[in-house]
Amino acid sequence: MSSLASNRSSLWFLAITLLSFLAASTAPTPLYHLYQQQLQFSATVLTLIFAVYALSLLAALLTVGSLSDHLGRKPVIFTAILLNGAAMLLFIYATSVEWLISARVLQGFATGMATAVLSATLLDTDRQHGPLINSVAPLLGMALGGMGCGLLAEFAPAPLQLTYWLLLALFVLQGVYVWRLPESVTPQVGAWASLRPTLHVPMQARSILWRVLPLNTATWALGGFYASLAPSLVRTATGSTSNLIGGATVAVLTVTGAMMIFTLRQRPAAQALRSGASLLPIGVILILLGVHSASLPLFFLGTLVAGCGFGSGFLGAVRSLVPLALPHERAGLMAAYYVLSYLAFCLPAMLAGHFSRLYGLVLTTDGYGAVLIVLAVAALLLSLRAAPAKVCSAP
Repeated sequence: MSSLASNRSSLWFLAITLLSFLAASTAPTPLYHLYQQQLQFSATVLTLIFAVYALSLLAALLTVGSLSDHLGRKPVIFTAILLNGAAMLLFIYATSVEWLISARVLQGFATGMATAVLSATLLDTDRQHGPLINSVAPLLGMALGGMGCGLLAEFAPAPLQLTYWLLLALFVLQGVYVWRLPESVTPQVGAWASLRPTLHVPMQARSILWRVLPLNTATWALGGFYASLAPSLVRTATGSTSNLIGGATVAVLTVTGAMMIFTLRQRPAAQALRSGASLLPIGVILILLGVHSASLPLFFLGTLVAGCGFGSGFLGAVRSLVPLALPHERAGLMAAYYVLSYLAFCLPAMLAGHFSRLYGLVLTTDGYGAVLIVLAVAALLLSLRAAPAKVCSAP
C-alpha cells in the first residue's frame, strides 16, 4: 500500500512539474504588448523573443534530450528546475530587450530538458496513465500560464514581475522535493556521447512517426501561432486592448484540447487522429470567418473547435508512439517527437511574423490557415489508410 501511495505521489509531482514548466512558457504571452510599451521595441523584435525560446528548446532536446537515460532521471529534472528558476529571476529583473532574450533562451533550454525527462519519467512511473498525463498536462499548463498571467496583469500589481515570483517559489519547492522521487532507470555509460545532436528514434517507431507528422505539424503550428501572433490578430480585427485577450486565446485553445484528450482517453489512437484531422480544419475556417467579420464570439467559437482538433491530434500522436519504445528508448523517442513538434511550433510562426510585415496580419493569417487545412486533410487521408503498429513489450 505504501508503494502504491508513493507511486501516486510521484505521479502527481511529475504531472504538476510538467504543468508548471509549460505554464511558465506561456506566461510572457499576455505581457508582450506591455513589454513593447515599456521597452519600445518593434514587432520584429517581438518575433525574435518568441523564436529564441523555441530554438533554445530545440537545442536542449537535440543535445540533452536523452541524457536522463544515462545519468538517471532525478539529476536531470533537478538541473532543469534550477535553470528555469534562474530564467524567472531574469524575467523579474529584465530592464532591456537583451535581458528578455536571455531569459527566453534559458527558459527554452530548461523547458526542453524538462519536457523530455519528465515525459519519460511519467511513462516509467505509470504506463497506463503516463501517456494521458503527457498529453493533458502541457495543454493545461499553457492555459494556466497564459490565463493566469493575463489575470494578474489586468488586476494585480507589478504585472511584469508578480507571475514570475510565484513561479519561482513553485520551482524552489519542486527542486527540494525531486530528490524524494525513486529513481526509475539504472544509469548507463555513454552520457557524453548522448550529447551529440542526434534524433534517437527507435526503428520500430519511425514509420508511425512519419505517419502522424502532418497532423502533428498542423496542431503545433496552430499552437505557435496562438502563442505569438493571435493576441495581435485579435487586437487588429476587433480593436480590443484588454490584457486578458492574449491569455484567453491560448487558454481557450489549450483547455478545450485538454478536455478533448480526457474525453478520448479510452479510445484507440487512430480514432483520436481522425477526430483531430476532421475538427482542426473546421475550427480554422471558423477562426478565419471570425477575423474577417471582426466577430470575437465567432473567433472564440472557431478556437474551441480547433482546440478539440488540437487535443485529439496531440493525443493520437503520443498514444501512437509511446508503446513503440523500450524503457531505455523512451526519453530519446520523446525528445525526437518534441523536436519535430517545436519545429512546427516556431518556424511557421516566425514565417508568419515575417510575412505579416509584408502583406499584413490578416492576409498572412489566411495563408497560414490554408496550409493548416491542407495538412489536416492530408492527415485524415493517411489515417484512413493506416495499418496497426507493432507494440514493444517492456520488461
